[in-house]
Amino acid sequence: MSYVLATPEMVAAAANNLAQIGSTLSAANAAALAPTTGVLAAGADEVSAAVASLFSGHAQAYQTLGTQAAAFHERFIQALSTAAGAYGSAEAANASPLQQALNVINAPTQTLLGRPLIGNGTNGAPGTGQAGGPGGLLYGNGGNGGSGGVGQAGGAGGSAGLIGIGGTGGAGGAGAVGGVGGNGGWLYGNGGAGGLGGTGVAGVNGGMGAAGGAGGNAYLFGSGGAGGQGGMGAAGADGVNPTPTGTADAGSTGTDQTLGGNAIGGNGGPGDAGDAMTSGGAGGSGGNAVSTVNGDAVGGEGGKGGEGAYGGAGGAGGSAASIGNAAIGGNGGAGGNAQAPGGVGGAGGEGGDAQVGTNSPSNAEAGNGGSGGNGFDSFASGGTGGAGGTGGAGGRGGLLIGDGGAGGAGGVGGTGGSGAPGGGGAGGDGGAANTDSAGSSRKAFGGDGGVGGDGASALGTGGEGGIGGQGGNGGAGGLLIGNGGAGGVGGTAGAGGTGGSGGAGGAGGAGGGGTNSGPGAAFGGNGNTGGNGGNGGAPGALGGKGGSGGLIGRAGSDGGVGAGGAGGAGGAGGTGGEGGTGGDGKTTDGNPGMGGSPGSAGQPGQPG
Repeated sequence: MSYVLATPEMVAAAANNLAQIGSTLSAANAAALAPTTGVLAAGADEVSAAVASLFSGHAQAYQTLGTQAAAFHERFIQALSTAAGAYGSAEAANASPLQQALNVINAPTQTLLGRPLIGNGTNGAPGTGQAGGPGGLLYGNGGNGGSGGVGQAGGAGGSAGLIGIGGTGGAGGAGAVGGVGGNGGWLYGNGGAGGLGGTGVAGVNGGMGAAGGAGGNAYLFGSGGAGGQGGMGAAGADGVNPTPTGTADAGSTGTDQTLGGNAIGGNGGPGDAGDAMTSGGAGGSGGNAVSTVNGDAVGGEGGKGGEGAYGGAGGAGGSAASIGNAAIGGNGGAGGNAQAPGGVGGAGGEGGDAQVGTNSPSNAEAGNGGSGGNGFDSFASGGTGGAGGTGGAGGRGGLLIGDGGAGGAGGVGGTGGSGAPGGGGAGGDGGAANTDSAGSSRKAFGGDGGVGGDGASALGTGGEGGIGGQGGNGGAGGLLIGNGGAGGVGGTAGAGGTGGSGGAGGAGGAGGGGTNSGPGAAFGGNGNTGGNGGNGGAPGALGGKGGSGGLIGRAGSDGGVGAGGAGGAGGAGGTGGEGGTGGDGKTTDGNPGMGGSPGSAGQPGQPG
């Protein structure tokens, strides 16, 4: 005997589609009516008239058939729509008595035990860790457990009644175990699967992933539920260089001097030294010098930046101006070197300007820029990733007949953190341009740009990846007949972290402009070596043990060892500093400086 299943909604949708097709055909027939039924004869002869009459007759016959087909189409749609309504009414009529009868059957046990006789258990709400409701006492599956919130275990799956399948355990929230699977029916039914373990939380239990939930057991007939997979370990923390908490005092400013003869500006004082957590102070600016008659004018030297966690900036050179003789600008002070891991060197000070008067027989030379301080190597390594969580054990098979549940796979280890970067050397400031001096016998020279500081090495390695979690043990098979469950596979170890990047070399300062010539800028600083990549995690943990078989049945296979983690990438080498631009001169431009050499990339870590 054949059976046909009809859904009222689908029948109604089919009727609607057919109505749209009928509307399209009617529109096409109406559009063809005038051109086809009123064909004019091509000529006045009898043959042309006969041909036109033949085509018009065919068109009129087609329109008659089209009208009859449209009427049949309309009656068919009405019958289909009526059938859809009848199906819906019949279902509603049948559903109401059946539901009422089921309510009557379930009422006594629902009132006394809070559990229906027939029906499935309710599912736990997501994010609450609520357990799934139990299935009906006679027939029904257990409800699934709700997932847990942060730090909250997943809800247990509901157990079935006499016949039914246990509910699945809910996934654990971050750092919390997965829910246990519900037990199968007392007579017949499989146990529910355990919930997934939560991801590890950094700083809690070493970032270890939480264990997966155990699978539910079967009673007489049925297979045990599979254990849940262990949670993934938390990623290791990235290496961090210390941050300075203060700055040492700046150097004193050089005194200005204005005289009729030779005038010399005072030198700037050096910046005070800092310590491991205090940056060096900036160097003081050189004093300005002005000769108002026929003396030389020499600007004061800028003070050197102090050394400290970060190097202090060099002081600017003092400017010089002479009406009747030579003018020499002061050189900028050198930037201080960094002394704390990953610290940045100080910038070099700017060279002082120089200017001579119209009647001066001597040259004007601007001061050179100070060289940048060097960065300091970084030793901060990335943290180790957290271990993966243990897989949940498989559930026990039915007492008489049934296979044990498979153990859950171990969680994946967390990725190692990245090493901290080395400090880059700050580039020296370019020498200031000297001003124009009238008269062809006098020359004006722009100051040289300062040399860029060297970038530092990143010596810290990337953190090791976390070890994989151990696989769960397989469940035992039935005592009479049944195979043991397979042990869970050990989790894969996490990948090693990336090595820190070498610091970039500082750019050379730009040469100062001059009336006749601007010397070339200084060389850029050299980049330095990148840090080495972290090693991959150790080989994954052992797989779980297979469950024992029944009187007739095989023992479950042991789980395989998890794979080792991939080695971390080597840190990038620091980029070489750019050469400074040559100064602009009215007769001869200065030469540009050369770029620094890039640093070498770090070596990749070894795989686990």
